[in-house]
Amino acid sequence: MRPLIALLLLCVVLSAKTVSGFSFNFDGLLGKTTASAGAAPKVEVPDDFVLPEPKPLTLTRSSDFPSVLKSSAALAVRLATGAFVLGWKIDSVFAPEEEGKYALQLGPFRLRDSSSVLQDAPRPEQPLILYEYAASPFAKRVRETINLLDLTVEYRPCPGARGGQFSQDLFERTGRRTVPFLIDPNTGTEMFESGDIIAYLLQTYGPSKESYDKKALWPITFEAFSIYTSTIVAILRDMPAASRQPNARPDNEQMLPLELWGYECSPFVVPVREKLGSLCLPHLMVSCSRGSANRDRMVKKTGRFQVPYLCDPNTGVEMFEGPEICDYLEAVYTVKD
Repeated sequence: MRPLIALLLLCVVLSAKTVSGFSFNFDGLLGKTTASAGAAPKVEVPDDFVLPEPKPLTLTRSSDFPSVLKSSAALAVRLATGAFVLGWKIDSVFAPEEEGKYALQLGPFRLRDSSSVLQDAPRPEQPLILYEYAASPFAKRVRETINLLDLTVEYRPCPGARGGQFSQDLFERTGRRTVPFLIDPNTGTEMFESGDIIAYLLQTYGPSKESYDKKALWPITFEAFSIYTSTIVAILRDMPAASRQPNARPDNEQMLPLELWGYECSPFVVPVREKLGSLCLPHLMVSCSRGSANRDRMVKKTGRFQVPYLCDPNTGVEMFEGPEICDYLEAVYTVKD
């Protein structure tokens, strides 16, 4: 069992950055979101901004090694939960090269995978909305469930549950500042409590209960374990996005939601998610766990699969490379002295 887990973790890390050519062909957001109503504030890219060249399987800065190490340790603590979609299966270990199709190249092997149960699962027409923040262990187990179900969800960061305009909006809407809080515009459902949200997501957007083994969900549904280990993860990551970054633009919550492709436990995606949270930037998270159908969609859009991948509708910038994405967000969405 331990060698298998080690192999799976290796696949997770390697698949975060995988080459298959390079071009930018982004065709816009996946759909309109509640936060995109009305005119967004204007932002500009700095004059000296240079789009970084994607460098698969490369730490572009040695200073980022501690962050990747912490994120990798966090991934292990949570048993790589959310790294694989529900019903993950290997379709082929010698997959042919096909245009618009993702496969993980490992030496002579080309690993193509998918889900055995999600093909017929209901998909929301409009993205769900989740009020959350990165360090919350309750929000984390919901985000992991979202990855398992391969859903695209708009995240509205509420640092420490009490910071930022989204927290105030939540209070005005519900009389509470509790996260996670889910809004499903497809059904009109609104709800607190991570356990209830998880049950709702599985019931509404999951496969039939007979099609998978419920034991696959135990790292999430065993609440004591999931909360305890998710708390350890938050401590390992120094309680990320627990407060609003002091120099964040005051109008960040009014921006069009940025689009981030990735998944919860990727060591390369984690710092970007934390930066978006501390800046209180709404973002549409396109789940790309192993076996996700969105991996093929990214290959069709960009000619490659690599996460994180950011599309910013406020500036038109589309880019790979986590450290450079964080620098970009810092440059565009903070107030300069």
